[in-house]
Amino acid sequence: MRPEILFPLFAPARSLPGIGPRLEALVEKLAGPKVIDILWHLPSGLIDRRHRPSIADVRDGEIATMEVTVGLHIPPRTKRLPYRVHVFDDTGEMQIVFFNARAEHLAKILPEGQRRIISGRVEFYQGTPQMTHPDHMIGLDELADLPLMEPIYPLTAGLPLKSIQKAVRGALPRLPELPEWQDGPWLKARGWTNWRQSLIAAHELQSAADLGADAPARARLAYDELLANQLALGLVRLRMRRLPGRSISAPGQLRKKVEAALPFALTNAQIRALSEISADMKSNHRMLRLLQGDVGSGKTVVALLAMLDAVEAGFQAAMMAPTEILARQHYATLAPLCDAAGVRLELLTGREKGKRREEILARAAAGEIDILVGTHALFQEDVAFRALAFAVVDEQHRFGVHQRLMLTSKGGTGTDVLVMTATPIPRTLTLTAYGDMDVSKLDEKPPGRKPVDTRALPLDRLGEVAAGLDRALARGDQIYWVCPLVEESDEVDAAAAEERHRHLQSIYGEKVGLVHGRMKAADKDAVMARFQAGDIRILVATTVIEVGVNVPTATVMVIEHAERFGLAQLHQLRGRVGRGGDKSSCLLLYQAPLGETAAARIKIMRETEDGFRIAEEDLRLRGAGELLGTRQSGLPEFRLANIETQQELLAVAYDDARLILDRDPELESPRGEALRTLLYLFERDEAIRYLRSG
Repeated sequence: MRPEILFPLFAPARSLPGIGPRLEALVEKLAGPKVIDILWHLPSGLIDRRHRPSIADVRDGEIATMEVTVGLHIPPRTKRLPYRVHVFDDTGEMQIVFFNARAEHLAKILPEGQRRIISGRVEFYQGTPQMTHPDHMIGLDELADLPLMEPIYPLTAGLPLKSIQKAVRGALPRLPELPEWQDGPWLKARGWTNWRQSLIAAHELQSAADLGADAPARARLAYDELLANQLALGLVRLRMRRLPGRSISAPGQLRKKVEAALPFALTNAQIRALSEISADMKSNHRMLRLLQGDVGSGKTVVALLAMLDAVEAGFQAAMMAPTEILARQHYATLAPLCDAAGVRLELLTGREKGKRREEILARAAAGEIDILVGTHALFQEDVAFRALAFAVVDEQHRFGVHQRLMLTSKGGTGTDVLVMTATPIPRTLTLTAYGDMDVSKLDEKPPGRKPVDTRALPLDRLGEVAAGLDRALARGDQIYWVCPLVEESDEVDAAAAEERHRHLQSIYGEKVGLVHGRMKAADKDAVMARFQAGDIRILVATTVIEVGVNVPTATVMVIEHAERFGLAQLHQLRGRVGRGGDKSSCLLLYQAPLGETAAARIKIMRETEDGFRIAEEDLRLRGAGELLGTRQSGLPEFRLANIETQQELLAVAYDDARLILDRDPELESPRGEALRTLLYLFERDEAIRYLRSG
């Protein structure tokens, strides 16, 4: 249960002044539905109203706060013209300008002959200063209420700045004094104040320096958020460690049969990863390990060899992929190797229905299937195993922490989990998304893989490129042609792909196929199967082919509007070619002129094929939120912390969380109790359920 002291912060945002029924939906869209969401919505700018010039001293474009006497009101002759009010002081005169003004309202707040304080931006018109719609117009007796340092907040269409400012001013007095969860000496060394004071200071700015990520108030709040994240992941990890595991060891006979059937020897990186996985399997703890490998580094083989040890020890294994195309491809890759070892392999996706599905479920429950490959269908309640001991989750960044836990519960006692990702992830993000896991890296390519020749060409040479495909087709090669992301819309992207498909079909006829996100799964798979069989020679596609598609005879990758893609995505797409022994090429077609970031991306793509270097560069150029597409990534969204600029704080939070859970795994000490409050504050309630006494 959330502690009572936090109740005021989790009240609806509409309980704050300035947020009526009309603005409630806009506030929720901008920040969130609760009071705490508005408090986490920090200022992005500052208006300094301390400058108090006379009329003669004002400069064009500056924010000025001035004491003036109100002169003549001049209503407009027509509605299109502005309403003007003359004001003056001892040094000169100027005009205040209003559009669509209500005369009686202005007469009331700016009575002729009275002295007033006005504050706003001054602009010169035909050599004379004027102020259009001042931000503040008040009497001299109200000067104390004028915010001299006024925070500016990020907004959404239809939401006035004044409403957010008013809501924040109403929310700050609700802040409770919370017990301190940070380490005393660490706070002192950093010069940080307590949580409440820090949050007030982050909104009540004293200078532009207070907006920086390293300003003490902001850094303290960011660290609180990072610590909550690391603590939550640490608790998941602790729970996994505590749940009874089973020790699995096998003589390795099945492994030997498959290794003999492989057309290549294992790389040193694969051997190293396998020994780390084997050690985990032999221990009495549950395994939760991330296998990071670049495109084509041989992750699937490592996963299969580990699964075979579980099978040889008398257990079952499962492999889950995010899409049907990928699940079917894994099945096709594993089938001949499983045959060589005499292992019973089966496939379960949403397409297996009726009698066929019932038969697969019955065989899995009876232990007659050794390895079951599938999609999310493996999660469903009616899927039961006789003895599931090893689960592989592919393309992790589509699955969050919750799904990891759901899958492990399928095995009853202690299912070991291996998570594979072909998206090399910078160390920083590995900590924020996978702090609950041990990590193995595959940083070598299998022998015989040739580098992909990557070139960049402006889009106006599209005609030449299309004509040049003749040479590749004459060699018997196959070609991917990836259409651009037009916008985040399957429909619009599909339309662009259909148009390119028609154009190429007019040149090459029925050799050209098409896949996009709007097609039914069965239709998509049918096209992919024809491409894999070689009936289709040119495959026009949207990014649905990004992950895992394996056609060794495909040697040319054309990416249209390459400037619209992120680095990691370009790298993933390029990884679809160069999978056989033939020389391959990747053409990045871009719209000139290129922006600075897009030019940097294309330069890196031409310089390196090292996915880990590319991932670090992508983080630097784009930021964490966009890197894996936060919405579909299982990556935590940070409100206060900035992963790119605050990596040092993240590393400290990681170490701090480990130390806390080593000393006080149930969070029962006074600091532990305070840390429980921190977890609730950042809505990491899920993690608290993992405490024995939580």
